[in-house]
Amino acid sequence: MATTCLLHRHWVGKQWVPALGCWNGLSSSRGISSSRLIEIGCMNKPKLYESYSSGQHFLHRVFGYRGVILFHWVSRVYDHDRHQKPSNVGKWDEDCMSGEVMKELKPEHQTFYQVLIDQRDISQRTSRNAVTLSSVSNKKKLYCIPGLDYVNHEDILPYTPSPNALVQHKLFQTFFSPSTDGNSPIITKDFLSSWHQKHICWLERIEIHRETTFNIRITVMPFYMGAKDEILSTEYWWQYCIRLENISGSTVQLRKRHWRIYNRTESLLETVKGEGVVGQQPILSIRQPAYQYNSHVSLKQTNGLMWGTFQMEREDGFLFDIRIPPFSLEETL
Repeated sequence: MATTCLLHRHWVGKQWVPALGCWNGLSSSRGISSSRLIEIGCMNKPKLYESYSSGQHFLHRVFGYRGVILFHWVSRVYDHDRHQKPSNVGKWDEDCMSGEVMKELKPEHQTFYQVLIDQRDISQRTSRNAVTLSSVSNKKKLYCIPGLDYVNHEDILPYTPSPNALVQHKLFQTFFSPSTDGNSPIITKDFLSSWHQKHICWLERIEIHRETTFNIRITVMPFYMGAKDEILSTEYWWQYCIRLENISGSTVQLRKRHWRIYNRTESLLETVKGEGVVGQQPILSIRQPAYQYNSHVSLKQTNGLMWGTFQMEREDGFLFDIRIPPFSLEETL
């Protein structure tokens, strides 16, 4: 029996937030009459090892949004939980600056996807998911495409969309068109391949870092954007995507950030402190356990390192710090 895929949207604050739900003809949707159920297609069996193809529709396992896959690549994923770390913050800073932390790590190779997010499902927890690209003809020009995300293979819940339930995004018709052969709801245009090749150095995040502290998992996905020439010097820019996921079962809130930015060439350490992230102090609960955002950093050199901590608060007011794993700031074009 085919499993119908339902998008369950519930009201949070001043917006509808997507969640997941399925119906196989045996269960009932009673008890959720105050929510919205939208039939969007039929679920497919998730793939364990084989990669998904361009045009595959899916639901995000954590954020619950609808999306469509553009392309995939293989990243080096560094799991910082596999190595013992000093409890003393000062010693940890020393190990990061000396390179000892990175020397001990051996990466795993995992499949990631560049995807489009359905514009109807964008919320505060995903609204800052965007990719900033540099113009190939003029590297001084940058432009931002909202509603793009990077998704791990394990977070893909594939489904076949109904003909009237395709993902809505301003770039969807640029990359895809409806199919007429009946074998697939959409076909991929040749333009997607050429667009990918043109921007591949800005789209594929090669190194990804993860670390878990007190059951709060931090994932960092950095990439080099390019250089901006000034009158007396050159600035080198990186974008990084940070995902926080609460796997503790209790509610916590992000209160403060404390970054360390290390210039290896000049042996200079800069610290940046502030309230929240990108103007938000997100709450991570059982119902909404994850938050993701993008930001940028610049250096005068192309040999840097960045790491830090987030201060979190439990419901009882207890404050604690979680680690942001160190990641390199290097020129990769």
